Amino acid sequence: MTDQPSATLGILGGGQLAQMLALAAIPLGVRPVVLEPDAQAPARLCAEHLHAPYTDPAGLERLAQCDVVTLEFENVPVEALDALRGRVPVRPGADLLARSKHRAREKAALREAGAKTAPFVVIEQAADLQGALRQVGGRGILKTSELGYDGKGQARVSSDFELGQAWDDLGGVPCVLEGLVPFEREVSLAVARSAAGGLAFGPLVENVHRNGILRTSVYPAQSPDGTEARARDMARAVAEAWGLEGLMTLEFFQLPGGELLVNEVAPRVHNSGHLTQDGGGVSQFEAQVRAVLGLPLADFAPLLPCAMVNYVGVEGAVPDWAAIDALPGTHVHLYHKAWRAGRKLGHINLVAPDEATLRERLRVLEGLIP
Repeated sequence: MTDQPSATLGILGGGQLAQMLALAAIPLGVRPVVLEPDAQAPARLCAEHLHAPYTDPAGLERLAQCDVVTLEFENVPVEALDALRGRVPVRPGADLLARSKHRAREKAALREAGAKTAPFVVIEQAADLQGALRQVGGRGILKTSELGYDGKGQARVSSDFELGQAWDDLGGVPCVLEGLVPFEREVSLAVARSAAGGLAFGPLVENVHRNGILRTSVYPAQSPDGTEARARDMARAVAEAWGLEGLMTLEFFQLPGGELLVNEVAPRVHNSGHLTQDGGGVSQFEAQVRAVLGLPLADFAPLLPCAMVNYVGVEGAVPDWAAIDALPGTHVHLYHKAWRAGRKLGHINLVAPDEATLRERLRVLEGLIP
């Protein structure tokens, strides 16, 4: 006889996020099962790997036997979610996923929830291009409504000619034209919510991107007093309005003075939250596992200043692993993925006793990673 907790967690997707979700689930007595078509999926190393398409009937049947199913990423076929509907709880649910994976629907729903966004215009046909740039302030970023990530599926434009050319280059598919805003920094914050309505918040993290891909995340963010409280209020409003069950990450533009505009929403753990793995508190991965399984929730901000640097494949260059290992406070997380230029291959977390030491060591660490 045993009174140890036991549950099975299904995950749609088997990449590095699923790998880290699985690693957080196992110590809680939870058995992870991933459905992923890639034979070399990172999560295969620590979870039962159902090597099949996301719409495979046998694979979906196995997921339907789990206690709950969650998502590693948003671009899961709707057919997979439809096949699971009514058979097993899927958290977050199909309605929230459909909203967050489509930029036009997402931005409209954010505003309905009371969150502010940059000015935007929905472009669905050629006629919508007329006057669109003027409506968002004369300069903007054209983004495909679906399937864009890490800087893909988007283009900066500053004239009507560039806008028309960009729309053609993106395939003439439905897009959103967002106005450029004079932000001081980019920050993010995650919120976890259980089916019963319990809430927990992650830290306010400061982010820097390079070539459209997140380069560094730092906690605590160098933001004016009250910024984190505003981010929490906005995250709470969106999570409750959207009926979140699971974890959601909001990316913000911070304007001068601390005003926040929501840039994007990810209905899952997020690259910017990786630093919670080694900061001494609950990680974002454990928070998502707890939220979808209905386990007790607590805020998951790190206990110490910490940072994350992404390791992305760069042609002709490799990180100085020996020097990284020798730098105090580093924690290397590799994804066991085949090398490819521009691909996220891992990340390095850095923890320090105080903010000044963290910033100093972070400058050294960035110099060791191309």
